[in-house]
Amino acid sequence: MRFVKMSNAACWKEAQRYLVGGVNSPVRSFRAVGGNPFFVDRGKGPYLWDVEGNRYLDYVCSWGALILGHNNPTVLAAAKRALARGTTFGTPTTGETALAKAITQAVPSMEQVRFVSSGTEAVMSAVRLARAATGRRKILKFDGAYHGHSDALLAQAGSGMATLGIPATPGVPPAVTQETITVPFNDLEAVKRAVRLYRKELACLLVEPVVANSGVIPPASGFLAGLRRLTREAGILLIFDEVITGFRLGYGGAQKRFGVRPDLTLLGKVIGGGFPIGAYGGSKKLMRLVAPAGSVYQAGTLAGHPVAMAAGLAALQALRRPRLYAQLEEKGRILRDGLIRHADEAGVPVAVHQVGSLLTLFFTDRPVRNGDDARAADARRYARYFRGMLKRGIYLPPSAFEAWFISAAHGTRELKMTLKAHQAALKEIA
Repeated sequence: MRFVKMSNAACWKEAQRYLVGGVNSPVRSFRAVGGNPFFVDRGKGPYLWDVEGNRYLDYVCSWGALILGHNNPTVLAAAKRALARGTTFGTPTTGETALAKAITQAVPSMEQVRFVSSGTEAVMSAVRLARAATGRRKILKFDGAYHGHSDALLAQAGSGMATLGIPATPGVPPAVTQETITVPFNDLEAVKRAVRLYRKELACLLVEPVVANSGVIPPASGFLAGLRRLTREAGILLIFDEVITGFRLGYGGAQKRFGVRPDLTLLGKVIGGGFPIGAYGGSKKLMRLVAPAGSVYQAGTLAGHPVAMAAGLAALQALRRPRLYAQLEEKGRILRDGLIRHADEAGVPVAVHQVGSLLTLFFTDRPVRNGDDARAADARRYARYFRGMLKRGIYLPPSAFEAWFISAAHGTRELKMTLKAHQAALKEIA
């Protein structure tokens, strides 16, 4: 098939003829920020180029997967070597073992791993395992947290659900979401009340240790340790959804950063080096309940895809460089401080949350501690700000409820470009 060069407008018109809503994931439609999406031709380092040749400094980074930037030479070379040996086999390869070994050595709570093809699939599979291990049915999650699009977890979800203002979704039976209990993030007393009320029915508590799907919301001091204590006392499995935070907030993920060890961990994004992937894992005692070792069935034709395994292993090896995470943290601090300083100068109230290389700018004059606080921020002002930044060549998440992602390829020059554009965009919305 030969692709004819087209304008962004022509690409968008054509896409809407053949793709539902013109996209394959709702947030890509730009519906929440206005205007139409641009169509990417290529990426390199921290930049994207669209089909018209326009360049954008990218803070989406494939929604966090590209921590090393676009087309990282080491990752690309590993993927090419794997592809030269074959596209997919549907039978074991040593690459699966190598990546699993690297993950278990980095994340102590994961003694064994099962690879899947997406974060949604990892969550779904881990919840099934938790229900089987405990003999209980209910799930406890946090309002505004997004854990993929499986039925039970779309109750009061964040990410694309929040972006499009969808409180629930047709096609999900009420009986399914009735098994999901939601409480506010950072409210340990609410968790205690839920545990007291549903103690004998709760199979698991599912949490992003740093919320990244209502915008970035860090845990309050002692909150994660409190969750660990409550779940252990009640015999509830604690599941950390580290699809975003895993290998982004540190080589051992958020659990190493905060010193809290969950029963099960979910991974994705970074561990695939830019290719589709998901994983779940925990102690050998728990994981041996999964087929074929046990009776909890889960399978996938493309699970452990050889190219994803090779790219993911290359990415993890690159992330072990000394000082890389410290450098990412410093970039995040520089960007955060600059965003706040220029907003203060412009008289625009903002809250900027930054944890490592994750960051969100909320247009609000109030603290943001949970999903309700995030939804109370001014999403319309963010949409105007997004368009102002985009026309200056800075591509931010096309949603007020998503994280900005800084990569190792973002340098001092790129941070200065961002803050200069930020100053100008603020003047337009002040």
